[in-house]
Formats: sequence, C-alpha cells, structure tokens
Amino acid sequence: MASAFGGRILIAPTAFKGTLSPRAAARAMALGVARAWPDADLHLLPLSDGGDGFLDAVLRGRGRRLVWTEGEDALGRRHPVPWGSLEGGRLAVVELARAVGIAGLPPATPRSAATSGTEGLGALLAAALASRPRRLLVGLGGSASTDGGAGLARRLGYRLLDRVGRDLPPGGSALGRLDRILVPPQGPPAEVEVSGACDVSAPLLGPSGAARVFGPQKGADPTTVAELEAGLERLRRVVARDLLVEAADIPGAGAAGGAGFGLVAFCGARLVPGAELVAELVGLDSELAGAELVVTGEGRLDLQSFSGKVVGEVVRRARRRGLPCLVLAGSADPAAAHRLRGMGAALHLYGEPGHPPAAQLEQAVHVACGEFAAGARALRPGPQ
Repeated sequence: MASAFGGRILIAPTAFKGTLSPRAAARAMALGVARAWPDADLHLLPLSDGGDGFLDAVLRGRGRRLVWTEGEDALGRRHPVPWGSLEGGRLAVVELARAVGIAGLPPATPRSAATSGTEGLGALLAAALASRPRRLLVGLGGSASTDGGAGLARRLGYRLLDRVGRDLPPGGSALGRLDRILVPPQGPPAEVEVSGACDVSAPLLGPSGAARVFGPQKGADPTTVAELEAGLERLRRVVARDLLVEAADIPGAGAAGGAGFGLVAFCGARLVPGAELVAELVGLDSELAGAELVVTGEGRLDLQSFSGKVVGEVVRRARRRGLPCLVLAGSADPAAAHRLRGMGAALHLYGEPGHPPAAQLEQAVHVACGEFAAGARALRPGPQ
C-alpha cells in the first residue's frame, strides 16, 4: 500500500446485520487490508446509523463511562443493559438495540411480532434521565417490536388504558384497544434535550411505514401486519387527542417499529438521521482529511443505504474530498449498485456458505484491495 499510495486507509463500516458488529467488521476488514498491504497505515472507525453499535461508536475515544442497569428484552426477559455517560454526565447515550433489539431472541413468530414491546427501552431511558443529563441521545434501530413506543411510555409513567380503564398488555397488536392515555404526574422529561438517531426515514404509517415494511422482518404474517398497522393508527389518534402531538409523518417516526414516534410523543424528542449524527460526533470528516482510501460496508446494500445509512454517508463524504472508496456487502440491489458506481465507489460482494462471516469479509477485502491497486486511478472520483 505504501508504494501505491504512501498514506493512510480509513476503515469505517457499520454492522453486517445478524453476523458482525461494526467493531468486528472493522477488525476483519483491517486484517484483509493488512494482508494485501502490510505497510498500510490503518485507522479503524466503526460507525452506526442508530442501530447495532450505536453506543460503541459514540463512546469510542471519548471521555466516558458505561453504566449498567437492570432492563428487559422485547419479550420481557430481564437482563443487564449498558448506557453511556459522557461530558461529565451532561450527555447520556442509549442504544435501543442493546435493550430490546432483535439479536439474541428466539426465532420470530407472528405471536412475538404482535406482543413484543419497548418496555426495556423505557427502563433504560428512565435510568439515564435519572442521572439528570442535559442531552440524551437514543439510537433507534434493530428493534424486535412494532409498538410505536408504547412500552417505553409505560416505563416512563404513562398509562395506556382500554375502554374499561384496564392497562393494555405489551405489544403493538393490543394498541387497537387503546382508549386513552394518562400522563404521569411529573409529565414528560423536562430540561433534557432528547434526540433520536434514526436508521431509516420511514413514517409511522402506510405502505412505507413501520408495520408494513418492517413487520414481516420481525415475524409478522399478513394478519399480524394488519393488526399492527391498525394499532399504530389508533395510537396516533389517541396521542393527537390526549397529548396534542402530531408526529406520525415526521421522517423517522417509523424507525425501530415506531419507537421514533413514541420518543417524540412521550419524550418531546427530535429525530435526526443517525449516520449523520454519528459522523459528526466521531469526527468522520477529520478522519477522512488524512486518508488515501476509505473502506466501508454493510450486510445488504439497497436504496435505503443512501437515505440516512452509514455507507451512503461515508461514500458521500469521501466523494466530496475526491477519495476513492471500497464498499463491501454480502448482497446488493442492482439499482443500489448502479447508484454506488455513479458516486465513484467500487462495490465488492462476498459470501461463502460454511465459512465464518469474519473470515469471509477478511478474504473479500484482501481480494478487493488487489483489484483496487490494479485500477486505483480509474476509481478516484473528482471532488464534488
């Protein structure tokens, strides 16, 4: 590498969902680059768009501490969950995927899709808010539930009641019976700036919303998808009437099974693109400034990769600086691959059934580096 470029390589992937965390992906990529170019100056910067790895990405290299609290997963099983405290306690960081993410759960079924909730996220938020931070960042991605944030509301003291005054059980399907919401005596979090880092820009409802697009990924069959959509619509109506909040169409309201909507409705949060937020927090532009090559990647490249996701954010910022970029993915939508080529980046796919994912990624990066070295100057885009 030194003879070809004489400089530095920035390795900045996100999670390869279901297989590798951002940190594990970065390590595997680094091993592949080192095999190709032993003298390369490698800088690892694992990134997140609000889903898996959000907490690690934000806390990396900053004065911070992990705080562990007793939480529960999306099925209500107790387990310890960490959150981050930075800037002398002025900033708290929570990752939904650590508390109520889909990773580590039994295989999804229509029943689990209907009954899983975000109560565990609410417990984490309550613990972080009790530390009295000035700002609270919440990573919204990788959720196992589609409850519109109803569970997090319960753990913050809200009551979601049916027509006879009974508390609703967890899960998005039960929301179809929602009649009214009682606000806790202390009201929503005060004097805390809450931001939700969203991994998608989806609205709460409709054909591109939380239930119809992401429900099937969490085990929902057509009947359950219809129940979840109806439940979210009922939640929207009651929130608008009882809390005077209209948030269903905000970009990101459908993130994490509608937890983006819940964070706005019950915590007064603002929603922001997660990849952009993390890029600013970790100083991605400064890392790019000294690089000769950028290596990034994710499990599946599709058109959503260019709407608030890490790969799109990295490629855009690299292109502005005229930096060549290698993108690794397990699979790719043809339209997304075409768009990536138009942005001056080289896409390399990998996948060898029966081999460990990290080993597959390492080998793919090693091959990609060789191909890149052979035609590097043709790949280098002009500044944008």
